[in-house]
Amino acid sequence: MNQEKIIDNTISFVKNELENAEGGHDWFHIERVFKNSLLISKKENVDVFVVSLAALLHDIADPKFYNGNETIGPKLAGEFLKRQNVDSSIINHVINIIKHISYKNSLDKNATKFTSKELEVVQDADRIDAIGAIGIARCFNYGGFKNRVLYNPEIAPNLQMTKEEYKKSTAPTINHFYEKLLLLKDKMNTKTGKKIASERHIYMKGFLNQFYDEWNGIK
Repeated sequence: MNQEKIIDNTISFVKNELENAEGGHDWFHIERVFKNSLLISKKENVDVFVVSLAALLHDIADPKFYNGNETIGPKLAGEFLKRQNVDSSIINHVINIIKHISYKNSLDKNATKFTSKELEVVQDADRIDAIGAIGIARCFNYGGFKNRVLYNPEIAPNLQMTKEEYKKSTAPTINHFYEKLLLLKDKMNTKTGKKIASERHIYMKGFLNQFYDEWNGIK
C-alpha cells in the first residue's frame, strides 16, 4: 500500500474515532495540527510520512478523556498502523512521538527521554494549536466541558506543578494561561514554530489585558 493511501486511511480512521470528541480535541484539532506539521516540515529535514502519521494519530485517545490512561492512544495507533502494513520502524517512531508529545510529560522529571526532528515538528504544531485565538477558544471550551469557573482572583496559578498535579488540576480556566499557554512560546523547537508562536503569544497577552479590564469594570 502506498503512503498516500495510508494517509487517506488514517484520516478516515481518525475522523471515525473522534466523531463525538470534545470540541477542542476533535477531528478539526487534528486537521489543524496536521496542516501546521506539513507547513513546519517544509523548512525541516524530516520524514514527512512519519510526521503526517504522528500528527494525525497524536490525540487518537487523549488520556484526559480516558481517566488519565496514557497507554490507550499508543496502543490504538500501533494496531491501526499494523493493519496498514506500515514498517515496524515507522510504527515505533510514531508511537514514541505520541508517548512524548504532551506538555504534561515535560513536568515529569523521571520520564523516559525520546527525541527526533519529527517529534519536534509535530510537538510544535500541536502546541501552536493551544495558543492564539484558537488556543483561547479551545481553553474555554474545555473549561466549560469540565464546568470550571472562568476566573477566581483568590486562586493563584500554580507555576510549580508536577505532572500528577497538572493532570488533577481543577483550577479556573484563566489560570491555565499561566500554567501552560503563556509558557509555550519559549518551548518551541523549530524556527517556523517559534515565529508563529510569538505572534499568537502577543494575541493572548492582549486578550488577557482586555479580560482583566472588563472583569474590573474598567472597560
